[in-house]
Amino acid sequence: MIDRRSSAPPWWSPSAHADRRPFLVGRNRIQAAFRAHFAVSDFIEVDTATLQISPGNEAHLHAFATQAIGHDGTSVPLYLHTSPEFACKKLLAAGETRIACFAHVYRNRERGPLHHPEFTMLEWYRVGERYEQLMADCASLLALAAETSGTRQFTYGNKTCDPFAAPERLSVADAFTRYAGIDLLATIAADGNTDRENLAAQMRDQGLRVADDDTWADLFSRVIVEKVEPNLGNSRPTILDRYPVAEAALARPCPDDPRVAERFELYACGVELANAFGELTDPNEQRRRFEAEMVEKNRVYGETYPLDEDFLDALSIMPEASGIALGFDRLVMLATGALRIDQVIWAPVAETHLG
Repeated sequence: MIDRRSSAPPWWSPSAHADRRPFLVGRNRIQAAFRAHFAVSDFIEVDTATLQISPGNEAHLHAFATQAIGHDGTSVPLYLHTSPEFACKKLLAAGETRIACFAHVYRNRERGPLHHPEFTMLEWYRVGERYEQLMADCASLLALAAETSGTRQFTYGNKTCDPFAAPERLSVADAFTRYAGIDLLATIAADGNTDRENLAAQMRDQGLRVADDDTWADLFSRVIVEKVEPNLGNSRPTILDRYPVAEAALARPCPDDPRVAERFELYACGVELANAFGELTDPNEQRRRFEAEMVEKNRVYGETYPLDEDFLDALSIMPEASGIALGFDRLVMLATGALRIDQVIWAPVAETHLG
């Protein structure tokens, strides 16, 4: 059953809306400024379908499922996408070279101050350009959001960040050394395979919890969440760069070290804002990675999602490109001073309690 009990007035009550309206107006202004910024930079804004054959093939992303029913009553499973990424890359294969997309995306099992089951993702892609250009894009958009909102400082919790400061660029390996005392690269072989026991031993030496059934990926995530993320984006933005290949399913390996990939995440005030790739365009390698992700998803959650065969076919003709997904609502939160993501969403999904 669904329990609709709530101590707060609904978002559509006049009092609640009056409290939220300044954040919402700020959201509109930032979105308009971003659209103008991309237009001046020769980006085409695209609009992708929400319903997809596959919602994405990363182990820990959870989708909403539905059925498409034909005129003869037969049905086909479809999903609300977790990102417009597959559709955007098909457009790159079709011949587009600079595209941007504001997309409503859907992720199940996610609700909290920084999470909402339906939210807005801003993605943009550059054909023939290195992923370092996306880092420059991020710096420009942080400054533009702050300028549009009339603020000089982002604040979240007890952390602050100067959105006009040049971002710190920090590799994941250096972050593990600095904040956890762990040699991450010593746990990754030249072919990208990971050494769970090595990482577990180092974590125990640092007093970090290790469970018997933890995989290398579980341990990696624990260090990121407990030791690394709280230190990112303090005083100035942080670009956390060069993720292990095992943690970058859609990114190409770095040319100077195949153990790590061209993937970075953007942080401000300890909040993850964006995830970027130098895009993997090898369909065979992408298939292998997706299949491995689905094996892990089945192990942990007892379910899998289908592969989008059209997407894999499109990769075979997709040009070299770089792409990024930015959580637009989170950035609006920081720029306007909102405390919760639902304060910057015009019509939030009703909060229900299952039980």
